[in-house]
Amino acid sequence: MASETSIEKKDSPVTQVERTRSGRAFVPNADIVEKPDELVLFVDVPGAGVDDIDVDYETGQLSIHARVDPRQEQQNTQYLLQEYGVGDFYRTFQIGEGIDPNKIEAEVKNGVLTLHLPKSEELKPRKIAVKTD
Repeated sequence: MASETSIEKKDSPVTQVERTRSGRAFVPNADIVEKPDELVLFVDVPGAGVDDIDVDYETGQLSIHARVDPRQEQQNTQYLLQEYGVGDFYRTFQIGEGIDPNKIEAEVKNGVLTLHLPKSEELKPRKIAVKTD
């Protein structure tokens, strides 16, 4: 498939973000699927609602930040066991030139952020009509 539609994983996106909230930060897991007309990213952001998620695209870089508030008030909670970490999610992808940034769409459902990155018209496969003499 066309190399212009590639997405590069940044080595450590959390360290490249200036955080304004204290607490834990996580790099969410992601799956990337290439379809004929688009790339689709599935990003795990459990606990984040639609108003808690920021997706930005600038100069070929797609940034995701999802805020998750603690489930318990930390000062008044005495944990007997605490294994589940709660914190914000940060992830950045370098997007190839073959994506139309004006048509990127995002939705969140059941803790999964789905991003649709449509391919530019010139990169989409097209059917060539065969004519007879």
